[in-house]
Amino acid sequence: MASNMQILPAIDLRDGKCVRLRQGDYNQETIFGDDPVAVARKWADAGAERLHLVDLDGAKAGEPVNHAIVGEIVQAVGIPCQLGGGIRDEAAIRMMLDEVGIDRAIVGTQALKQPEWFRQMAKTFPGRVALGLDARDSKVATEGWLDVSERSAIELAAAYADLDLPAVIYTNIANDGMMQGVDEGTIDDMIALTELGLPVIASGGVSAMNDVTRLTEVSAKHPRLIGAIVGRAIYEGAIDVAEAVRVSRA
Repeated sequence: MASNMQILPAIDLRDGKCVRLRQGDYNQETIFGDDPVAVARKWADAGAERLHLVDLDGAKAGEPVNHAIVGEIVQAVGIPCQLGGGIRDEAAIRMMLDEVGIDRAIVGTQALKQPEWFRQMAKTFPGRVALGLDARDSKVATEGWLDVSERSAIELAAAYADLDLPAVIYTNIANDGMMQGVDEGTIDDMIALTELGLPVIASGGVSAMNDVTRLTEVSAKHPRLIGAIVGRAIYEGAIDVAEAVRVSRA
């Protein structure tokens, strides 16, 4: 069976630069580029069909901060871009979708804290508000990963399974930026999410080509696994974007 899984290179923005954090820790930052627009073009030229952008300053501030540079990226690449970080009210969603031009706004913290509001946003912007599910030991983490709740990630997602969500971005934060690979427990969680009928994008821990191959195999059996976000590995040369795109289409 063929997979239709997309490879989404991640561009994490902080102070207008392209960076990566380890496990979401702002004190463990690596700067990979002073020109995020050039970085974005590079990944688009390598064949990526969509980019995953994160406004790290926004996640901390609780409102979009890097939207000007995000707008420049959207204009420059000509492929859809999704963005998370600091999107916590309707005005932010509207600005990012209508003015900045992103394709999907990713909401994390507020989906846990204000479920009714999140439902309303998913209905107001059908197919354009994605759910960001960050988990540690299958429990939901919020506020830029600073808090871990007692809520199971699967349980939270199940409450939203009836909505027109373009994707659930599922991140195992224990793996994120650690270059340790995607563990089978995380894969089991993602399969459980697809079985709720939700489209799922894997994030965190995709650190070598065998992770891409493994997720492609899972996607072939569970076609609602629609994407894999690749971050640190593509900046450190462990994964070649063009090769990953080719493997994911096999």
